[in-house]
Amino acid sequence: MQYMQIEGVNKPISRLFMGTGDLRNLGESERSMLDAFVQAGGNAFDTAHQYRGREQLLGQWLEEKKLRDKVVIMTKGAHHDDGSPGPRVNSQAIRKDLTESLERLGTDYVDLYALHRDDPTVEVGPIMEELNEHLQAKRIRAIGASNWSHQRIQEANQYASAHSLSGFAFSSPNLSLAKPNEPRWAGCVSADEDTCAWHEANQLPLLSWSAQAGGFFSGNFTPDNPSDPEMVRVYYSSSNWERFRRTAELAAVKGVTPIQLALSYVLCQPFPTSAIIGPRNPEELASSIKSMNLSLTAQEVEWLDLKREEI
Repeated sequence: MQYMQIEGVNKPISRLFMGTGDLRNLGESERSMLDAFVQAGGNAFDTAHQYRGREQLLGQWLEEKKLRDKVVIMTKGAHHDDGSPGPRVNSQAIRKDLTESLERLGTDYVDLYALHRDDPTVEVGPIMEELNEHLQAKRIRAIGASNWSHQRIQEANQYASAHSLSGFAFSSPNLSLAKPNEPRWAGCVSADEDTCAWHEANQLPLLSWSAQAGGFFSGNFTPDNPSDPEMVRVYYSSSNWERFRRTAELAAVKGVTPIQLALSYVLCQPFPTSAIIGPRNPEELASSIKSMNLSLTAQEVEWLDLKREEI
């Protein structure tokens, strides 16, 4: 397992995060998957206040295993559709969601706390002031933004710097080799070329959700197969099919699968990255670990991303 550091967290953080979005219960298969992740050296878990029941399940498992102090928990709050429709990026919602998340997880702190959505009509000042109160109270170790533009993150961090506050220590948008035609879900942000350039310049860690683009590179999708309307809407494009072709070509040379290579692309950026994964069995976990340990050159990354014609 490879690890990264995020300012404010005094533990190494595995570059693969175990996502809990599909964690429905703690049956034998779910427990074996979580056990396998920890046994492989994984120690980072992604959840959210908006993921109905997932925080409780994760907290229950961590308590049973007595692992809380050995792992890194990232949870998220202030989602627009959590409890009431409409934007909820405000002090009251942040305080409510964080308090409830801590109760559900059975802990008095989370290592990483991210705002699940943004509301650009809200000034960054009150948001950063609220989050810093929880940092000072040790309820959070590091704050970040999920699905915020890099411009808004820059604005928030400039406010924090000017007011002697802690700024966002990480960002968690979507980053994948397949580029979405439009947001997969309302309010979601995917890292485009400008965003990646900003992350490179600032070296701010990026924790990618849907790093494998919903399985676009799995081989289960083809240009003439419209059976999955969401995949067609989000990822079907001529440029993405060319990325798929190049990925399959390079994967054959390296002796890996296209979906492994697509995950490696996310983990081989010129700035700190991690990937939130959702393996369904130990074999898929082993595949992700192989991806993490596969090195790609800068030229290969650019070629896969259609930024050069030859490797």
